[in-house]
Amino acid sequence: MKPIRILSPTLDLIAEIDNYESLLFTRRWHEVGEFELRINRHKKHTELLQRGNLIMLGASRNKVGIIRHREIALDENGKKTESWLVKGIALKGVAAQRLVVPPANDSHDRASGAAETVMKHYVNNHIVNPIDVKRKIVMIVLASDQQRGSSISWESRFKNLAEELVEISKASGLGWDVILDFERKKWVFDVFVGRDLTVNQSVNPPVIFSPQFESLKQLSFVESDFNYRNYGYIAGQGEGEDRRVVEVGEAEGLSRIETFIDARDVAEQDGNQQALPESEIIAKLQQRGQQKLSEFTQDFFLEGQILTNSPFVYEKDYDLGDIVTIQNREWGVTRDARITEIKEIYEASGFQIEATFGESRPTLIKKLKQELSQVSGEIRR
Repeated sequence: MKPIRILSPTLDLIAEIDNYESLLFTRRWHEVGEFELRINRHKKHTELLQRGNLIMLGASRNKVGIIRHREIALDENGKKTESWLVKGIALKGVAAQRLVVPPANDSHDRASGAAETVMKHYVNNHIVNPIDVKRKIVMIVLASDQQRGSSISWESRFKNLAEELVEISKASGLGWDVILDFERKKWVFDVFVGRDLTVNQSVNPPVIFSPQFESLKQLSFVESDFNYRNYGYIAGQGEGEDRRVVEVGEAEGLSRIETFIDARDVAEQDGNQQALPESEIIAKLQQRGQQKLSEFTQDFFLEGQILTNSPFVYEKDYDLGDIVTIQNREWGVTRDARITEIKEIYEASGFQIEATFGESRPTLIKKLKQELSQVSGEIRR
């Protein structure tokens, strides 16, 4: 079993455990991962698995979680067991503790530039160097800005910081994480670029996950148009017939599937409270429309259990965030996709890896959030 180190928030080593029953640690490229640990409550050091403490897998500074929950686990019959069930989030999930609070002289917190620059702007403003020092998380520092990623313009007002980072991450393809720095005793926020390991590139050795190549044990495949929308009516500020509405999309006839996008929060003034040119407002609404339509693409989900004895070595030949080729010749499926989620499963029976390629299947909560975000602002009159 891989050892687990228990750390204080200030990165002091408290204890080490290597005789737990099971551990599921989920790493995510765009979103926040989590972990779930089961351990007999009578084993040594279990009393140190307290909320607020950190756990680190072995010496992996990028596999760190913060304990948020513990309970006495239940068996399959609903009876209490002798095991603690300890749950938590990946360390980067602390970003969810902050909202994007706009500066006093503006309606929104705005940023433009490379996606990395924009992400670090928001973390700096609301965690590292906020105007209100009570919002500061002293453990977190920023890695140097290398200005990676596509150029974007972003504005936010009282939205959850972690959710904004997820949206920018998905829009740019960059990953983000919080890594431990033991020398400085700090948590370091940084962004990352995955490698292109697809079969048709020649820079890196390609990685092909396929049952036929004995690199995948299982593969599940779903393609669906149920969530698909390709034409948007984006409504900005104003009321009734005076509300500004722009359209985004090219589809026509039977292939056209429309959706309403409420963008009332898109500002029509700059930081000095001066009215923006109409062309700039329209461009901002169109950008919001394109961003939202990207959430309604044709669904293509690929999830697989990677063979631990496959020709490819985890964290060497491939890792979270890399773009690989997935193939099943019997199904006629070949697709290049990013590894967006990896579940590391540690049990007495051995170690397993489960991967999600591309978007993960939306949960019920995620679907409800998506639907609620599209509720028409027309009802607010």
